[in-house]
Amino acid sequence: MSTPELRYQTGFANELETEAVAGVLPEGQNFPQRVARGLYAELLTGTPFTSPRESNLRTWTYRIRPSALHGRFEEIPGGRIRTGPFDEVPASPEQMRWDPVAMPSEPADFIEGLATIGGNGDPALQAGVAIHVYAANRDMSERYFYDADGELLIVPERGALRVATEMGVIGVVPNEICVVRRGIRFRVEFPDGAGRGFVCENYGAPFRLPELGPIGSSGLANSRDFMTPVAAFEDREGDFELVAKFQGRLWSAPVDHSPLDVVAWRGNYAPYKYDLLRFNTIHTVSYDHPDPSIFTVLTSPSPVAGIANVDFVVFAPRWIVANHTFRPPPFHRNVASEYLFLIRGAYHGKGGGFAPGGASLHNSMSGHGPDTETFERASSATLEPEYLDDTLAAMFETRFVVRPTRFAVEGEFRQRNYADDWNGLGKRFD
Repeated sequence: MSTPELRYQTGFANELETEAVAGVLPEGQNFPQRVARGLYAELLTGTPFTSPRESNLRTWTYRIRPSALHGRFEEIPGGRIRTGPFDEVPASPEQMRWDPVAMPSEPADFIEGLATIGGNGDPALQAGVAIHVYAANRDMSERYFYDADGELLIVPERGALRVATEMGVIGVVPNEICVVRRGIRFRVEFPDGAGRGFVCENYGAPFRLPELGPIGSSGLANSRDFMTPVAAFEDREGDFELVAKFQGRLWSAPVDHSPLDVVAWRGNYAPYKYDLLRFNTIHTVSYDHPDPSIFTVLTSPSPVAGIANVDFVVFAPRWIVANHTFRPPPFHRNVASEYLFLIRGAYHGKGGGFAPGGASLHNSMSGHGPDTETFERASSATLEPEYLDDTLAAMFETRFVVRPTRFAVEGEFRQRNYADDWNGLGKRFD
């Protein structure tokens, strides 16, 4: 099997069409009586049929075999994957922080390397999220996967990914993200031999670009910077495995061919990637902090206007110029819950203990902010223009409480002395 060249089309959720073999796409209709080359026409929908036109997501695929062609599904062990409703351990108001998860000592592919930190909601109700980490060192060469519970936003921290999907192949490196839409089949390879990162499994409305409001017509993540793969199919036969995540459980079915056999497709429901370093940061040029919502890359809206099911936020390299202002993030409490993680460099809101691959969870109304070292330094710093270049952090922020898993609460990688970061902040009242 040859490795297809990585090629992309630009734009976010655009109506696209692409064919790996010329002349396969039907002209003037989507479902002719006979498709060119004898292929099967199959529709994949990511929203209800009657969704408004501006939010309707669907793609017609033209494939070698229909997706229904596989063996019987049987449940298999889920490993460290957990799904809502989350009730393994009580949710606590305590602030939590973790070191990077250890790389596996035994061979583990992307599925085997997933471990759930926590989440909320319920995939059966299509609301909420699950937050996972992954650490893997084996390609999924004979194994394919799809998630019926939600779409997967994958953020690598160490090692590149090659994500082969039904719609084409995506290459992702640290500082980029990849979103595999709900139900799309794929497999993951690690060109560097191993990889580690973070995953937001979004049970709710599909991710979209946030509205810009008073910002106007440009800023934040621009549609032109999102990249969707062109058609690239696998015509393979053999003894393969198709793994499905359905209602929180893993199911396995034998399949005698690659399910990534889409020769051509047209529509707007497809996987995509984005380079976080292309984010156009909007920030204050006078004083004080804008809310972190100004750093939103993607949002999954809820039925309540202005309140997201989950936002994906990035803190990329940027200038900080605010006058008369404590420049790191201030002490704060939010009704929303924040899972913050570091991809590269240092996070300017913390002095230590927060390495790339590490993460923290501050649940609804739990107080948090700069540690003692950062507070003392920033309180007396000379306020000159400063460029934060050696940094890349991101956050999953959700309207619901994140209920942690037993793995997250009891794991050796949890920093149980995290609350000590604020012990040096004594009484201040002149």
